Amino acid sequence: MIEHVVKYQHHFPHPKINSNSIKFFLDKSLENIIIGKNNLILYMIKEENKIFTNLLGNQSPDINSSKARGDWKDTANFLEKGPEWLIEQVKASGLRGRGGAGFATGLKWSFAPKKVEKPHYLVINADESEPGTCKDRDIIRYEPHKLLEGIIYGCRAINSHCCYIYIRGEYYNESVALQNAIDEAYDAKLIGKDSTLGWDVDIHIHRGAGAYICGEETALLESIEGNKGQPRLKPPFPALVGLYGCPTIVNNVESVAVVPTILRRGAGWFASIGPKNNTGTKIFCVSGHVNNPCNIEEEMGIPLKKLIDEYCGGVIGGWDNLLAVIPGGSSVPLIPKDICDNITLDFDSLKAVGSGLGTAGIIVMNKSTDIIEAIARLSHFYKHESCGQCTPCREGTGWLERIMYRFVRGDAKVEEIDKLYDLTKQIEGHTICALGDAAAWPIQGLIKHFRGEIEKRINNYHLNN
Repeated sequence: MIEHVVKYQHHFPHPKINSNSIKFFLDKSLENIIIGKNNLILYMIKEENKIFTNLLGNQSPDINSSKARGDWKDTANFLEKGPEWLIEQVKASGLRGRGGAGFATGLKWSFAPKKVEKPHYLVINADESEPGTCKDRDIIRYEPHKLLEGIIYGCRAINSHCCYIYIRGEYYNESVALQNAIDEAYDAKLIGKDSTLGWDVDIHIHRGAGAYICGEETALLESIEGNKGQPRLKPPFPALVGLYGCPTIVNNVESVAVVPTILRRGAGWFASIGPKNNTGTKIFCVSGHVNNPCNIEEEMGIPLKKLIDEYCGGVIGGWDNLLAVIPGGSSVPLIPKDICDNITLDFDSLKAVGSGLGTAGIIVMNKSTDIIEAIARLSHFYKHESCGQCTPCREGTGWLERIMYRFVRGDAKVEEIDKLYDLTKQIEGHTICALGDAAAWPIQGLIKHFRGEIEKRINNYHLNN
């Protein structure tokens, strides 16, 4: 069946692709294909494999519209199967956490004590303060009931009757939308006491105050308790000693929001999408020097070039004008164009080239970018957001910022490049949380791939001064 693409135009925001130039061909046995000018064939995710069908906000996020899209279907039946079944299904799906670390979600749930001696808590991390990342924002805006239903399953899996959603303070409108969805779920007796689903769960929103460090799970717990947002020493881990000293599991918004669809469609379905150990779909946030910045749900393992060209209208100035990409939010090392040409977007592929998928916040930089100043700006960010608890981070991030801005001017010596790299290694792995690593890695990526640019800047400065 061939139809004009007008019906599907919002999925393909390419300035050179329109309803007069392409047709949409849907082959259920294969995959979605767009046939464009010069018989160009563009492969897309199967429409039926999309989990977040309202990610663009084309429909209402209210409970009735959500149910029409399949949310809250067979929920009571799944809950009756018990925590062991829920955990095994999530394990079998291969779902890895979508908040940055990529830790197996089902395995994390299994860490909660089976014997309930204290209250158990599920905490949803909706802080989303990683620069370049905005996926959870759109889930909360347009698909809040997927999150709430996923929370019910997560609470059942860890024997919890209480969930806190920690949302960044800047997400005021999103917190209002989320509270509206929670109120709808209470009114429908889907959550709260005497739930019609057979498992009572109370859900509370806790708004943060804008600190990046509170995205770290133990700093987040400290903030909920009313303390200063500083990471805790581990062990003990939150699964045993978490919120208010009780067993606690902390999950990212997207990690939990995909669970209902996994249960309805089966773990095998989710595991069949994407490369081995990198299964399922993922929301990618593309920003920077592209013609159409956007959030896209695609299969894990999609080539970076394909994602940018087919969904984002390409790099401003064309692919050959690409300089570098930060593929996983600001805290992962950048990758230059020669790696971007062939890299696929999944945890293992990006790790193999010395970067990471992180939150899948893809920041595209073309050749108009001052790459040294761009990384210096990130150094300023991490210095500003350090909580100050660990000496290597508190002192080291300031040193990184000061040296990086001297590199921006060129007011340095070439041998200081190696000294800066050594400094990053003194910070990396020597702090309670990963903020020290996050401050170090962008600079390490810069030195690894653009050392020549730094040396050129320094030499030019000394020639002219």
